[in-house]
Amino acid sequence: MTRVLDLLEADPRPRHPEKAHRPDNPVARKPDWIRAKAPGSPGYNATRALVREHKLVTVCEEARCPNIGECWEKKHATFMIMGEICTRACAFCNVATGLPHALDADEPARVGDATAKLGLSHVVVTSVDRDDLADGGAAHFAAVIRAIRAAAPATTIEVLTPDFLRKAGALEIVVEARPDVFNHNLETVPGKYLSVRPGARYFHSLRLLQRAKELDPTIFTKSGLMVGLGESRTEVLQVMDDLRSAEVDFLTIGQYLQPTPKHHAVESFVTPAEFEAYAAVGAAKGFLLVSSSPLTRSSHHAGEDFAKLRAARLKSL
Repeated sequence: MTRVLDLLEADPRPRHPEKAHRPDNPVARKPDWIRAKAPGSPGYNATRALVREHKLVTVCEEARCPNIGECWEKKHATFMIMGEICTRACAFCNVATGLPHALDADEPARVGDATAKLGLSHVVVTSVDRDDLADGGAAHFAAVIRAIRAAAPATTIEVLTPDFLRKAGALEIVVEARPDVFNHNLETVPGKYLSVRPGARYFHSLRLLQRAKELDPTIFTKSGLMVGLGESRTEVLQVMDDLRSAEVDFLTIGQYLQPTPKHHAVESFVTPAEFEAYAAVGAAKGFLLVSSSPLTRSSHHAGEDFAKLRAARLKSL
C-alpha cells in the first residue's frame, strides 16, 4: 500500500492517498464557546507517563481530542487497541490510515495492568477499524475485556467498537465477553455517509446496536453523533428516532471540529442553546441519558455518565 505523508501536520503520519490528495478545506475559526483546557498539569503528565510505560495507544492523542487536558488530569484515558493505523479513511477522522501491523498478543495484559494502576472505576476501550482481520478484531476486544476483569475486577468496562461490517459472528464474540456498555457511533446522519463515512453503512450500524441489545438485554447501548457537518435539525431528530427504535439507551452529541485542511469542512458551529435543545428532545424521546454540548465526545465523562445510566435504569423500573 502507498504511504503518503501529510506534511501539513507538525507530526507527519501516513495518510490514505484519497485523503492526502483531497483539496484543502480552510479550517474555520472556532467560536468563543468552544474552549478546552490546555494539557500540561501534573495529573496529565502522570497519565501520559503511564500510557508510554505500557506502550499503549489512546484515541485521546490519535484523534486530537479537545478534552485530553481535562481527562488526563483526572487519570481518565480511552485506550485504542489493535494499533494506530486504521483500514478506513473517514473524512472526519485524524487517525492514520494504511495497512495495519499484526495484533500484539501482549496488549490485553498491558491494558488490564494500566487500568489497575490508574485506579479507574470505569474504562473505555476503542479501536481502529481492522477490515483486514477475519473477525474485525472481535476476539482481541474480548481478550482485553477479560484482562481488565482479571486485573481490576471492580472496574466497569465500556467498549466503543467498529461496525464489524461483513464480519459474521464478530458482535457475538464481543457481547459474550460481557462489557457493561456497548458503544458504536453512527457519527452522522444517513445522508452524509457517502461524504463523511464512506466505508460504513448507516443501517448496518443501526442494526449492530439493536442486535447487541437483543443478545444481552442487560447491556447498556450507546451511540454518538457529530453535528456541524451540514446536517439539518430534522435529520438529527430522525436519527434519534432510529436509535430509540433500536432501544439504544444513551446518546452523545458533539460539535465536529476539523483536524486539518484535508478533512471535511465544518459547515456550521452549533450553539450551546441548540445543543441544550437536542438534549431536551432526546430525553423526551426516551433515552435514559443524553449528553449534548459542543465539546461532548463519546468517552468524555464516561464514568460519571455510567453512574447516571445505572441510576436512570433503576428509576425506570
